[in-house]
Amino acid sequence: MTTVDQQQRQGPPAPRRRSRRDEILEIAVGLFAARGYHGVSMDDIGSAAGVTGPALYHHFAGKEAMLVAALIPVSESLLHGGKARVGQHPEDASAALADLIDFHVEFALNNPAVIALHLHELDRLPEEPRRQIRRLQRLYVEEWVGVLATLRPELDAPEARVLAHSAFGLMNSTPFLGGEVDRRRRAALLREATMHALIGR
Repeated sequence: MTTVDQQQRQGPPAPRRRSRRDEILEIAVGLFAARGYHGVSMDDIGSAAGVTGPALYHHFAGKEAMLVAALIPVSESLLHGGKARVGQHPEDASAALADLIDFHVEFALNNPAVIALHLHELDRLPEEPRRQIRRLQRLYVEEWVGVLATLRPELDAPEARVLAHSAFGLMNSTPFLGGEVDRRRRAALLREATMHALIGR
C-alpha cells in the first residue's frame, strides 16, 4: 500500500488540540474584557480555569504576561493576514479591499473580547510590548492605505489613514453589538458599511 493510499484510508489529520495555556489565556481575556484588568485577580482566573495558583504561574508570570500574550499575537496575525490578502490581488485593488474587509470583519466577529481588551487595556502594558503592538498596527494600517491610494488617487496618505481608522471603528464595534441580528447578517452589514465608508458604495 502506498503512502497516499494510507493517508486516504486514515482521512485528514485531526485538528491540533488546544493547549492548556491557550485555554487559560482565553478565559483570562474574557474576564479582563468583562470586568476590566484591575477587576480581575490571578485567583479569579485560576478559579474560572479550574487550576490552582502554582499551576497558573507555571504558564504565566502574572496578569501582565497574559495581557502581552493576548495582544501581541493578534497584532502579528492581523498584519500577516492583511499582507497575504493584498498580495493575492496585485493587479486588482478593488478585490484586495473586499478581501481585507472580509478578513477583518471575520476577525472582529470571532474576537470581540480581544478587541475590548485592546481598546481599554493596551496602555497598561509595559512600554516595549506596547510600542511593538503600535508598530504592528501602523504597518497593518498601511496595507489598507496602499489599497485606498490606488482606488482613490484624490486622497493623500493622511486622508487615506483617516478613512482606514474610521473603517476599523466600524468593524471593531463587535464588542458592543447585541445578539438580535444573526452572525451572517451582522457580517454582511459590517462589510457593507465599511465598503461604503471607504469608497462611497
